[in-house]
Amino acid sequence: MKLVDHLPAFIRNPRVGILTAVIILLSLIGLGLAFYINLLIGIIMLVLVIVTGIFSVRTLRLLSDETDKYISELSFRIDQAEEDATLSMPIGILIYSEQHRVEWVNPNFQSYFEGQKLLGHPLDEIDEDLAKIIEEHQDDEKVSRVKWNDHVFDISIQKDDRVVYFLDSTKYAKMEEQFDDRQVVIGQIFIDNYDEITQSMADSEVSNLNNFVTNQISSWAQSFGMYLRRVDDDHFFVIMYNETLAKVEEDSFKLLDTIREATSKQNSPVTLSIGIAYGDDNLNKLADVSQSNLDLALGRGGDQVVVKAEDEQARFYGGKTNPMEKRTRVRARMIGQAVQELMNQADQVFVMGHSHADLDSVGSALGIRRIAQMNKKECWIVLDQEGVHSDVARLIEKMDEHEDLKESIISADQAVELANSQSLLVMVDHSKRSITTSEELFDKLSNRVIIIDHHRRGTEFPENPVLVYIEPYASSTGELITEMFEYQSHDGEPIQPIEATAILAGIEVDTKSFTERTGTRTFDAASYLRSVGANEKTIRYLLKENVDSYMQRNHLIDTMQFIEDKYAICTGEDDRMYDPVIAAQAADSLLNISGVEASFVITRRGDHAVGISARSAGTENVQVIMEKLGGGGHLAMAATQIEDVSVEEAEQQLVEILQENQKDEE
Repeated sequence: MKLVDHLPAFIRNPRVGILTAVIILLSLIGLGLAFYINLLIGIIMLVLVIVTGIFSVRTLRLLSDETDKYISELSFRIDQAEEDATLSMPIGILIYSEQHRVEWVNPNFQSYFEGQKLLGHPLDEIDEDLAKIIEEHQDDEKVSRVKWNDHVFDISIQKDDRVVYFLDSTKYAKMEEQFDDRQVVIGQIFIDNYDEITQSMADSEVSNLNNFVTNQISSWAQSFGMYLRRVDDDHFFVIMYNETLAKVEEDSFKLLDTIREATSKQNSPVTLSIGIAYGDDNLNKLADVSQSNLDLALGRGGDQVVVKAEDEQARFYGGKTNPMEKRTRVRARMIGQAVQELMNQADQVFVMGHSHADLDSVGSALGIRRIAQMNKKECWIVLDQEGVHSDVARLIEKMDEHEDLKESIISADQAVELANSQSLLVMVDHSKRSITTSEELFDKLSNRVIIIDHHRRGTEFPENPVLVYIEPYASSTGELITEMFEYQSHDGEPIQPIEATAILAGIEVDTKSFTERTGTRTFDAASYLRSVGANEKTIRYLLKENVDSYMQRNHLIDTMQFIEDKYAICTGEDDRMYDPVIAAQAADSLLNISGVEASFVITRRGDHAVGISARSAGTENVQVIMEKLGGGGHLAMAATQIEDVSVEEAEQQLVEILQENQKDEE
């Protein structure tokens, strides 16, 4: 062992030792052969081997010493560089103990505390925000960006070693913010009812109205630094930056209220619809999205703003007034003719309403079937007859008395089997795939869809419908379809009394017996339906309420509580199912109570769903409230269903939204 210790270090290396042993062995063999051949040659070889061996050993020892010295110096320099980097590099380092006390910080991180003593002090005493940041991000696997002390940091935390690294990215964060603020935003402004307002005005009055509206919009645009260009009598084009959009949203687009209130005082109420798009470098795409957003605002009844990027959730502003009834039937005639042409191109027609069918949905489906019959096309009504409300069940019983109607009602599975590429699908009283009677049928005919609806258009909307007829001003879908009858071919059989009765019953339900959301065209439609055989006694029979429904509705009303002194909320038991119609009726009844501006009834609808029926007296937009919970509807009538929550949890979500709305209004 001692002999090995005295050997040169390079020989103690196993690989070098083996190589040395091999060289010595070969040298000894060579010497033996040399002495065997000639004594003189052997002596000369022996001297050469000894001299070469001594020289090699000394040279290798010198190289080994120099290598050790170089490595030692390099290690020192590396350690020195590490120490200098730790102390002077522009990255803050914090080491803390298990008790979250500061054990060490480098000078860079200390500079943020201006001489404050940190070592040994708990993090939450030094800075509560810093302690909270470390607590929240200590399990992050990637670098996290946080705001602290007016700085932006990219932090990385090694939880096991309790070390935090802080890279000050404030400069780059400001550059990113400036870049985002300077992104281009395109908007389009449309005067909703310009043609109807001005058609009965004198030229001087039209000029005055134009000047007022233009001045108001121009002043508004100028105050926020926008570029505005009028492209038509009722159409403006606007360009701004992202930072400007943020300021306008903070202002809640008060321009809408200003113009509506001012023109209303002049007996020529004008409303605006605005579509705004952002978040894309392609200006052509921004223009297309802004037009789509404007269409969405108009489809929801106008008098509102839709702000939306292509792949983001839309933000809505305004929508405080009910849409005005159109004075002419030009569009009804155009839609009626377009429906006729599309039906003539199809081999068969399918019509379906929303799930949990109501009288307006079923009556409208019967109306479309009659229009198809007038155009000599076979039409199938897709209807789920299980679990329908009593009024729909009574209507189905009446329809069973008519063999042709009975045979035209089919299930969703039958419809999917019958449908082909030449078939036409008509969706009535809804425009959402998620609430349609058969999603599978919709998917099969997604490129051959007509939508006829009176609800405000939502963000969930079919991509490629062949025809869209959405009029939020209408009392019901039945009203829209009734107006289309006179523009159809009369070669087929005329409308039957049972069909007219069903459509009129739907109108009565949606208007609460002609007391809400009615216009002159609503009464015109009702008059026409009565003239072709609608039976009021049959309608009274359909709308009769059974004792259980009456008791359940009153039970729900008994649970009423007030929120923010103007919202009435009723809740059913979490383990008890309520029919959606009963919940809707209870919500309607609550509006008759003094002080109630909006009512909400929350009930269990299924094993995994809770429904909310919302009603408004006209001052609150319940559609926007329900949209925040995944639903939709009208300004004064809306609903939603929330999956996998209890009634109590759904109530809490609703209350939070109502409180937020109240804060925004204040």
